[in-house]
Order: sequence, then structure tokens, then C-alpha cells
Amino acid sequence: MMKYNRAEKYDQYMELMMGPNPVKLEEELMKGHKIPQGATVMDLGCGRGLTSLFLVKEYGFRVFATDLWCSPTENKKFFDRVGLSSEQIIPLRVDANELPFAGNFFDAVISIDSYHYFGRDPRFLSEKILPVIKHGGYLYIAIPGMKKDCHHDLPQELLLAWDAEQLDFIHDISYWRNVISQTEDAEIISIHEMQSNEECWQDWIQCNNEYAKGDRKIMEAGGGKYLNFIAIILKRR
Repeated sequence: MMKYNRAEKYDQYMELMMGPNPVKLEEELMKGHKIPQGATVMDLGCGRGLTSLFLVKEYGFRVFATDLWCSPTENKKFFDRVGLSSEQIIPLRVDANELPFAGNFFDAVISIDSYHYFGRDPRFLSEKILPVIKHGGYLYIAIPGMKKDCHHDLPQELLLAWDAEQLDFIHDISYWRNVISQTEDAEIISIHEMQSNEECWQDWIQCNNEYAKGDRKIMEAGGGKYLNFIAIILKRR
């Protein structure tokens, strides 16, 4: 059982969660990472900035905190409140399909609980993400998944709060390996099931977020047995 010694220091900010505990997911994903301290990284789909804070504080990265739906102004207020400077972190409203960055700009891109929304098209990785990462740079992804794809016969437990369209964002390791392997310039370091599934879901459904209340029905009915989190670690050739 993994111990989340880094993530536990951020329990005071859990009201910023927008899904299963993203800081624990990030800590597990980044275990043994190869990104140098001081690297310039993009937190793609940063939500309300919790994962970006974690990347600055725990790993010493310079972070571009990007999200399409969450306000960069509100995120900046949060970053100011916790003492991060504009040299350490830059909040931006960014569409993952229209990244406004120069080629070879980032040492790494890190994405927690968001890549499954925009990365299912095999062309997305090669056309949108890899070009902004330096050759030899990394892409670290953590996404919700299924232990085994069951879209042909969706369990009733999962349908208590989600519909088939929402569940179409969630797939198994084989699906993601097939999507990623179609990009020649991406070296697969690892695609594997994460340890943190149950613990991260429990943290989420215990909070007062309205979306968490809906997800609670699924977990209390045993829907978690169909789900996992998947780590995808890639290197740009």
C-alpha cells in the first residue's frame, strides 16, 4: 500500500478537488519521475490549481497551469494566497486542441484526470501535444479507466449517475495502449494500473462537491470494482 506523504500536506486545500483526489494521483504518477528540477512543465487540465501547486512545491518545477473551464484569474488568487510568484507559476485559459505555445517549449507535460476528455483521437498526441514538448521530454498522464472495457454491456452500478456518453470517456489499458502506439514519436515508458484508485475515490465521495454526491451512489453500489486509474508515461523521441 502506497503512503502519500507528500499529498497529505495538502489536505487543507481539498475543497479545490474536482474529482478523485488529484494530489494523491499526482504523487503516485510522479514517483521515480525523470523530469529535472527547475524544468518548465505544463499542467494540462489543471482545474482549480491544486495539482499545479503540488508540482511547484514538491518538485521545484516552473509550471504553466492551463485549463479551459476554470478561471485563470481565480487560480492566480489561489496561487497568490499560497505564496507562489509569477516566476514559479503562470495560470492560463487554454484549449488543449489549440495550445498557444512555441514548439519544443516544455520539458514535460503533466495531466491529471483530464487527458481522457481530449486525447482519445490518436492524432491528438502527435499533432497537439508532442510538438510543444522538447525532444527527450516527457508526458505523464493519470486518467480514470476501466479494469476491462464493458461498453457493450454497461453495469447498472455505473449507470446510477453516469450515462453511456459520459462512460465513453473511460476505457481500459488495452484501449489506451492502442491509441498511444499509433504515434511513432512517442516512446512508451509505461502504461499501467495505479494503486490509488480506491483511496482517491473515497477522498472524493466524502467531500461536499455536488458532483461527488452523484458519484457516491456509484461507489456505494459497488461500481468501483469496474474502475481503476491508469498511468501513461511517455517520452518524445
